[in-house]
Amino acid sequence: MSTQSHPDPQPDDNQPEPVDLGFGRVVANAVRGRFLSRDGTPNARKYGLGSQWAERFYLRALNARWPQFLTWLVGSVLLLNGVFALGYRALGSSALSGTEALGLNDPFLRALAFSVGVFTTTGTDGVHAVGATAHWLVILESIVGVTFFVSASGLMIARLTRPRMRIRFSDSVIVAPYEGGRGLMFRLVNLQPGELGDVRVRLTLIWFEDFGGKRERQFHELDLERDTVELFTLHWTVVHPIDAHSPLRGITPEALAEAEAEFVIAVSAHEETFSTRVRTRTSYFWDEVRWDVRFASVFTSAPDGTVAIDVERLSLTERLDDGATRLPAPAELTPHPRG
Repeated sequence: MSTQSHPDPQPDDNQPEPVDLGFGRVVANAVRGRFLSRDGTPNARKYGLGSQWAERFYLRALNARWPQFLTWLVGSVLLLNGVFALGYRALGSSALSGTEALGLNDPFLRALAFSVGVFTTTGTDGVHAVGATAHWLVILESIVGVTFFVSASGLMIARLTRPRMRIRFSDSVIVAPYEGGRGLMFRLVNLQPGELGDVRVRLTLIWFEDFGGKRERQFHELDLERDTVELFTLHWTVVHPIDAHSPLRGITPEALAEAEAEFVIAVSAHEETFSTRVRTRTSYFWDEVRWDVRFASVFTSAPDGTVAIDVERLSLTERLDDGATRLPAPAELTPHPRG
């Protein structure tokens, strides 16, 4: 466990490849707080590349949920047309002719209706610009409108054709009874109607350990009860058995907090709709670990008798007796073969 002191590590040519997720020892020890947010976004920044506002906007547009994306789209159309409507109004009441046929009394609404017709190329109902400046403004708006809708169409096509995986993880990772001992567990479910196959999970523990009086952050890839499933039609409870071979052997809530532990999860799968591999990730910090609980059943009855689950129960737990999993199990305390 994290509070145990270790002798200074000696070089060993037979040591396995590092599992530091690509951060390296120096960076790993310089990081404060968690490495990943719950949505899988790395908590890191790069300077010297400029604002990259276009690239960031593109990524946000791809990752936004459809209601949010459509709200942005409609709001942008209204905002741009409002700006052009103010431009027509700034040219005076004589800049637009034929607005009486619109049946609108407010001059701004008349200009806005004309602007929407020009911007969307749906027609202006007999209203036309008067004067050179007004005509140039119409030309500019036409160019902006075409550019906007071409860009918006490209974003929508990219969103529709981009393979992705929508996985919901349980709100917490728990330490629950498992095969006479304890196990670290979390649950996940596929939220999309498309099927996922060959699903693989990798669980990495990141925490501080003492090496000869020096506190260093270490990475451990945790062994799982099973790390792959061929069919992922319902939900999956991922389990790391806490035994004498586990880095978490003898762990307590206090030791986990002292070590500032973080559990990083990477999931990859074959997405059958686009026939490609997709990936997602998340992490749980030490204060998102629950003790003395176990997951409640997510299964429910279906009218036709098929096996069904209630996704809303994914994070539901049942309370156990105090100390049921906060205290180490006897099987964990046997001497570690490497220690």
